[in-house]
Amino acid sequence: MPDGRTRRLKTAAEPPDASKAMEIAVGYLGTRPRTRWETERRLRRAGATDPVIAETVERLAEIGYLDDAAFARWWGEQRDRHAPRGSRMIEAELRQHGVPREVIEAYRIDHAAPERRPEDETVPSTEAERAADALARHLRGRPLPTDRKALQRIGMFLMRRGFDPETVRSTIREAGADVP
Repeated sequence: MPDGRTRRLKTAAEPPDASKAMEIAVGYLGTRPRTRWETERRLRRAGATDPVIAETVERLAEIGYLDDAAFARWWGEQRDRHAPRGSRMIEAELRQHGVPREVIEAYRIDHAAPERRPEDETVPSTEAERAADALARHLRGRPLPTDRKALQRIGMFLMRRGFDPETVRSTIREAGADVP
């Protein structure tokens, strides 16, 4: 290279064995909960073979480090607490993380039941409460605009967050706007 820097070429290293794959996976799981799919993808990127990946993921599931249902609950709770989203958006995000359909179905049933939610008052427990929380965070203390165009923009903001149109309309109505 003309500027004097040298470029390192990647050398083909041998694929990680079971213990090295476990070390990679545990390090990957150390930052936040992950799904089986994410962990498999990480091990594949590290060059592990399919049998080693299957063995590692199975062992992590046995000891409780990998649980897609627990990941779905954690993801939903984080969304409710920090960046409220509608159920449709949360389910789409779970699909992007590789959560299986049956786990998402179970999550939907569990998430919809407010009596199963934590007693924490700061966490919204219903779709309407999540929408109201998202609207309040968006407005940041400012009053709700009164012109139709601004209300439409706010409605579209909430719909992009995964709330259905009826929830959006009722949330904006409850906030004090006159919505047709």
